[in-house]
Amino acid sequence: MSNGTIISVSGPLVTASGMEAANIQDICRVGELGLIGEIIEMRGDIASIQVYEETSMIGPGEKVETTGEPLSVELAPGMIAQMFDGIQRPLDEFMDKTQSNFLERGMEIKPLNRDKEWEFTASVEAGTEVSAGDVVGVVPETSVLEHRIMVPNGISGKIKSINSGTFKVTDPLYVIETEDGDREFTMMQKWPVRRGRPIQRKLNPAEPLITGQRVIDTLFPVAKGGAAAVPGPFGAGKTVVQHQIAKWADVDLVVYVGCGERGNEMTDVINEFPELIDPNTGKSIMERTVLIANTSNMPVAAREASIYTGITIAEYFRDMGYSVAIMADSTSRWAEALREMSGRLEEMPGDEGYPAYLGSRLAEYYERAGKVVALGSQGREGSITAIGAVSPPGGDTSEPVTQNTLRVAKVYWGLDSSLAQRRHFPSINWLSSYSLYSNDMNNFVGEKLNVDWDRKVTRVKALLQDESELQEIVRLVGVESLSERDRLKLVIARMIREDFLQQNAFDDIDTYTSREKQYEMIETILDFEDKGIRAMDLGAYYDEIIDGTDNVRERIGRMKFIHEDDIERFAEIRKETEDTMQKVIEKGGVESDA
Repeated sequence: MSNGTIISVSGPLVTASGMEAANIQDICRVGELGLIGEIIEMRGDIASIQVYEETSMIGPGEKVETTGEPLSVELAPGMIAQMFDGIQRPLDEFMDKTQSNFLERGMEIKPLNRDKEWEFTASVEAGTEVSAGDVVGVVPETSVLEHRIMVPNGISGKIKSINSGTFKVTDPLYVIETEDGDREFTMMQKWPVRRGRPIQRKLNPAEPLITGQRVIDTLFPVAKGGAAAVPGPFGAGKTVVQHQIAKWADVDLVVYVGCGERGNEMTDVINEFPELIDPNTGKSIMERTVLIANTSNMPVAAREASIYTGITIAEYFRDMGYSVAIMADSTSRWAEALREMSGRLEEMPGDEGYPAYLGSRLAEYYERAGKVVALGSQGREGSITAIGAVSPPGGDTSEPVTQNTLRVAKVYWGLDSSLAQRRHFPSINWLSSYSLYSNDMNNFVGEKLNVDWDRKVTRVKALLQDESELQEIVRLVGVESLSERDRLKLVIARMIREDFLQQNAFDDIDTYTSREKQYEMIETILDFEDKGIRAMDLGAYYDEIIDGTDNVRERIGRMKFIHEDDIERFAEIRKETEDTMQKVIEKGGVESDA
């Protein structure tokens, strides 16, 4: 603990003297209002404090008191389905207490409800030897997720006593005999947000994250435990992509961090998520979601803390053995907060005024994702998949935040404003995007579905690439200059773009596509190409094929609206394609071969 005195205030940065006993990353109470702040620099007894609340009317001479603790989050039952701000203050309770839609300065509210009781069932008995990370019991926090109570980090010994029953998060739950004597523990742990939670070891990601978004799952998959970047200009659909993944990804828990984005985007989350049904559980999606809202009208300094708060909560559930997805929307706003604080500290700037350590800070965040073996004797495996939106000014992806993100993220979903203007969503550019997980994930899906998935995906990518090159020729000399096969190739590529890659997030059926249906859709389009080429080999002309297949191409165009329970209809479409092509061949007076 240390007490000091404010000597200057510059926006969210407060400088205080007399802080010789304080440490960097200590949390402070600043001024007469007791605003929450964090020490980010020490020079002798002068501390620079990043304040997470509005600092107007705070002036020199007011006191500063440190708590002696780093910025930490409380980890216990009660987090799921809650909305917190960037430093884990529950916004619903904040509004109830202040009777206002605005954050009241200096208000101290506990992150987790101290009065609610939870049903705890012990999974170990007295006399059991336990170590850090071992699960001692479970709490049914929601109908779809059980909260596993784990031995805190650094603790090992023998369970002396433990009881099942109904408890509050602060009630004594079990006693462990340690080398230093008996120690009593509750359901709740605290963990500093800027330090990653320890693990036994990291594993190579081996399983794809199924999002239900065709352009992602088929062309640019991300692994469970991987990291993906979603850069794009204003209006290109970054938030929609993240909302879709948060809604439909096959993970146990989603942590959604609204980091500096507009309030209406978080409002959409609040309004939509409780009404949406998770296809994996049949329950509300909110029963597996934690929201962290630090919107653009909230204190800028709290943006910098919000993604650390989110990733720490994600690590806690990962350690229970769950797969977690964390959405950061957007890391550009977080980087802007870094830039503002760096400027006020008068640090040497890097590219475009961002601090020179921007790249290392981004790497520190993304490397906390991954698939791991958690601490504990049970050998639980868990994963965190980090998906970060980036908002480069004007869509210029050469700017520092995007480039530093791409150095550490293995998946790049580049959003294209021209696609968004044509109402092609998700507006992920299939020519500039990439996934370094593609080979492993395609092999996994191929084995799972018992098909040659990798070869089909390669064909799709080749068709889209060929279309781009052919379009250059068409723009120069016209479509009549192309061979008949190349003209057919343009038709197939358009079918891939419009009938497969384009997806309507607001249609009840098209919003989510299973892996099996994605395969059937791709198989149907490529089957049309194969039969069209065969018809040409037998003497049919391009115009005859196009005129003769109007109906079947229309059915292919509507196949995205086929229900998941009606997948056998794809075989009917392929049979109709075969019959139609046969008629085209016969109409041309060409005998088909057997």
